[in-house]
Amino acid sequence: MPTTKTTVTILYYKDDSLILEHETKSYPKNENGRIIIPPEFKQGKSILAVCLGEITIVNKFGDRIIGLDVEKND
Repeated sequence: MPTTKTTVTILYYKDDSLILEHETKSYPKNENGRIIIPPEFKQGKSILAVCLGEITIVNKFGDRIIGLDVEKND
């Protein structure tokens, strides 16, 4: 019986960064319907969400903050 894979987009932080990142991957499901993410992918990351399908991130936390021109008060 062939294993079918499910496309998911995974939102995560690397352990040494505060930048929200994402990747779209295809992984199999277990008998309960949960996506099986390999330990190699999980290593060094904190996974926030696993979204079904390929999603487009329009704006992430901090995207607008970085673009602000803030005056320094010395």
